[in-house]
Amino acid sequence: MIISFKCKDTEKLASGRRVRRFVNFERVALRKIRQLQAASQLDDLKVPPGNMLEPLYGDRQGQHSIRINKQFRV
Repeated sequence: MIISFKCKDTEKLASGRRVRRFVNFERVALRKIRQLQAASQLDDLKVPPGNMLEPLYGDRQGQHSIRINKQFRV
């Protein structure tokens, strides 16, 4: 489902490289990226509920995000 990355660090993490600023939540972030890559449709991301799938607004209308933690989302 992932087509492209805006953040270079997120792209590095997805390709298997370590990123210093993601050290505290690296495993969770990598798991969420894998869920995004495996999803064939948006509804696949509603489970588990902890993903907190939510639509974005403003200049990101038409896009969605899932939560990594309270501070970060992809």
